[in-house]
Amino acid sequence: MPRQASAKDLSLKSLELFQICAQKGSLQAAARETGLTVSTVSHHLRNLEDHLGVDLFNHARRPMVLTPKGAAFLRNIDGALFAIRKAKAEASAGSLTEASYLRVGTIEDFDSDIIPELAVFLSSCMPACDFMYQTESSHAIIDMLRNRQLDLGITAAPGERLGELQDRPLLRDPFVVVLPLINEQSLSDIVENRTKLPFLHFSGNLMIARQIESQLRRIGVTTPHKFECSNNQTLMAMVAAGAGWTITTPLLFSRAKRFQPKLRMHRFPGKSFSRTLALVATPDCSRSVIELVDDKMRNLIRNHALTPTHQSNPWLKDSFKLLN
Repeated sequence: MPRQASAKDLSLKSLELFQICAQKGSLQAAARETGLTVSTVSHHLRNLEDHLGVDLFNHARRPMVLTPKGAAFLRNIDGALFAIRKAKAEASAGSLTEASYLRVGTIEDFDSDIIPELAVFLSSCMPACDFMYQTESSHAIIDMLRNRQLDLGITAAPGERLGELQDRPLLRDPFVVVLPLINEQSLSDIVENRTKLPFLHFSGNLMIARQIESQLRRIGVTTPHKFECSNNQTLMAMVAAGAGWTITTPLLFSRAKRFQPKLRMHRFPGKSFSRTLALVATPDCSRSVIELVDDKMRNLIRNHALTPTHQSNPWLKDSFKLLN
């Protein structure tokens, strides 16, 4: 039996919570994402259904399932909500001095010097803005951007499509072999596992580890997993101590300054491969903010990573570089 439509005004918050519930499939998940109570989320949904006079969800199903009218309503409001968020972002950050809130996620590769300098710079350019910086893996940052838990991410570009997220390639970061400085074995023998020097892996759940493993499989190399670590600094310490060898990138190598006197970078033998680091933003992130972060990150990467690395390893000039 059709419901009687309510005369209450349509609430933007109710529309946003309806969209989140439809995506997440439960009131609890929507409450966690928004920081509201389950009863508050439920109240907004009831008000929306009362206003429209229809059931948007099949309330007898778990997880929550849209009714045919709910699915049609979601299709029609998705574009409208995107346009509203975009307008709000541009209005609040169109003038950088008036920007109010920015959530940035970064991979640990930039933690030692680049991100601290970026934070100081943005704070001076956006004095009225509250900032939140979070260090996570590339996959976690992409997921948080998709779920609108971050506005901007500096991360390794994933292989899959990014959908509505905006991405700007920043840096080509080729993979290299890192060996102990004092080593008498040939590079090809080491990489092809013909020596007793073990391969030290990045943890398998990381995007960088998957890229390396895929390349090794392509060239027919199998390496035992004697040691895994998610932290590049620890890998560099182990190699410097003569405990093994690893595959990393010039950017990560440049972050491990204290260990560099005991290390040597080499070209990856055979076909080269690389990762791309990118600036990724939600579709409603202000263009002026994206431009500001993009320009500053390029200057910081050039000063802190590219210039010193090219001076000590000129063979990397053509492969370790900023991307247009």
